[in-house]
Amino acid sequence: MATIYKEFIVEADAARVWDALRDFGAVHTRLAPGFLTGCELDGKGARIVSFANGLVARELLVGIDEPNRRLAYTVTDGRASHHHASAQVFAHGEGRSRFVWITDVLPDELAAYIEPMMAQGGLAMKKTLEAAG
Repeated sequence: MATIYKEFIVEADAARVWDALRDFGAVHTRLAPGFLTGCELDGKGARIVSFANGLVARELLVGIDEPNRRLAYTVTDGRASHHHASAQVFAHGEGRSRFVWITDVLPDELAAYIEPMMAQGGLAMKKTLEAAG
């Protein structure tokens, strides 16, 4: 199984970053606008997200861990036989946060496609979260 790990510092308070991350149905407006162009909740615990590159994915919410500021989801359609991801926010000094995003995927070959998308998504998140202050 391939694991893709992305970590970046956000010049914003961890509580504010977490508030945006945990808003599962607003990922396209509060977290990664531009990278994501749409998001619809399906009423069954999942969101259908549309990416700027034309990809559409159904992401099922696995859980929201409030005390640890962690959200986990799994992609339930597409080419992957397994796709699980989590994102977590840590305080990193005064007014700063550390954002950690991890994806596990099978088959391993899909990591070459997913990793650059996560890199783009991370840049979009950092930009949006820092501008929201």
